[in-house]
Amino acid sequence: MNFIKYLEDRKLLVNNFLEKRTAKKGISRVDEAMAYSLLAGGKRLRPILLMAAADAVGGNGYNYLSVACGLEMIHTYSLIHDDLPVMDNDDYRRGRLTNHKVYGEALALLAGDGLLTLAFEVMLEQKNIAPEVLIETVKEVAMCAGNYGMVGGQVLDLDSEDKQITQAQMRTLHEAKTGALFIAAVRSGARMAGAKSEELLAMTHFAELFGLAFQITDDIMDVESTKEEMGKNSGSDAKLNKSTYVTLYTLEGAKALAEKTLHEALECLEPFGPKAEPLREITKMLYNRKN
Repeated sequence: MNFIKYLEDRKLLVNNFLEKRTAKKGISRVDEAMAYSLLAGGKRLRPILLMAAADAVGGNGYNYLSVACGLEMIHTYSLIHDDLPVMDNDDYRRGRLTNHKVYGEALALLAGDGLLTLAFEVMLEQKNIAPEVLIETVKEVAMCAGNYGMVGGQVLDLDSEDKQITQAQMRTLHEAKTGALFIAAVRSGARMAGAKSEELLAMTHFAELFGLAFQITDDIMDVESTKEEMGKNSGSDAKLNKSTYVTLYTLEGAKALAEKTLHEALECLEPFGPKAEPLREITKMLYNRKN
């Protein structure tokens, strides 16, 4: 398998879908602010994970583009809101000025709101799957994005500023803030592709470990990577005095934990054989990620 081509093909598919969908304009200039962040690039990791999970259980990830791109809209809305002065107060994202630096705080807030609501409209446009499967999928995405998942985790993150939290608290925080959307992506792809119950369970465990490894490497990058590599300012965790895997485990300890977690994630994919090779390669990318 040519993994680079696999990634490029799916990223192009996602970008084309998002460009066409944002070409449908509403009644105000909020569309411009929404498109500014949504079309700013990025790895498109969550939609590609969804498609790769569908491939791994014997489906075709290309068939689930609406749900995949809905997830990317949710992710982008969260970045817009994260960057606001009342949250992380960042000036750059994906190598360009953050949304509120271009459009102002009020319009950035509404652009995030617009992307979140558009995401569910787009996901419900998904074709060629049973209605009950689509309803269950979208319901789980909503739970993972909301107060049980990402939003709840963001609140835990705010509450942890200027505090030294425990390893257990750190795990709970990031399972929600970072991990929940990865779980939504992997489980959505597997479920829509007809995964059996034991396959869905294995995929869930994989997604949990993937999300943990992603967060650990994110904390490492905040210390080691440059602004040019990350596409945003580094050192933001220290600026906000946040507990991270680096502060709890030391830099070398965090690297060791990331490697252990990635190995465990790869073990979860063994029952899926060659069909899970894209998921394996995506996971291995975390070893050396710079952004």
